[in-house]
Amino acid sequence: MATWSNFNLQNSSSPLMEQLIFFHDHTLLILIMITAMVSYIMITLFTNNYINRNLLEGHTIEIIWTILPAITLLFIALPSLRLLYLLDESLNPLITMKTIGHQWYWSYEYMDFNNHIEFDSYMNQLDNNSFRLLDVDNRTTLPMNTQIRTLVTANDVIHSWTIPSLGVKTDATPGRLNQINFLLSRPGVYYGQCSEICGANHSFMPIVIESINLNSFISWIKNYS
Repeated sequence: MATWSNFNLQNSSSPLMEQLIFFHDHTLLILIMITAMVSYIMITLFTNNYINRNLLEGHTIEIIWTILPAITLLFIALPSLRLLYLLDESLNPLITMKTIGHQWYWSYEYMDFNNHIEFDSYMNQLDNNSFRLLDVDNRTTLPMNTQIRTLVTANDVIHSWTIPSLGVKTDATPGRLNQINFLLSRPGVYYGQCSEICGANHSFMPIVIESINLNSFISWIKNYS
């Protein structure tokens, strides 16, 4: 859950987001090392102290500033490629949910059950206890510790279905089905918003996922009308 004046990433609620946070910290450490080294060199050049002129005008320095960045890029590229494959990996999903973007609300369909569940999700502005511009009238209920596949499309213009704490984001494009997979690692309520400039009321189509245990989810499916 996001909090005000938070400059860091949201707390992870899925294994994918955990990997994204690890990669962020890994890359940030490399950037700090590069920044510190370049700053030291610049300060040394400005103060004109301890400079080996022969070192700056030879093949040695050219080899250093060619090989060192290449090695640094490898340390960034290899974990990045691994993470890209993890994000696109399609395991055996237990539940498939279809998400449809409209101007300006979301529709959801659960297609794996005998009683076909379908509902619209509008922003909730009437409840004083809800988060302003973030809560909805019909939350998307999903079970935790279950592999979930979401098929995302749109009915009019391009939208973007995004849950930051789950590490999922995909475009909802008219005439196209995009697929994402995720797993909820703990119970809770997770908020997101459309991340595409889709029109005048773009900021008024939030996304809310409620994660519950599997038994409660089965009871919710049976009692849904």
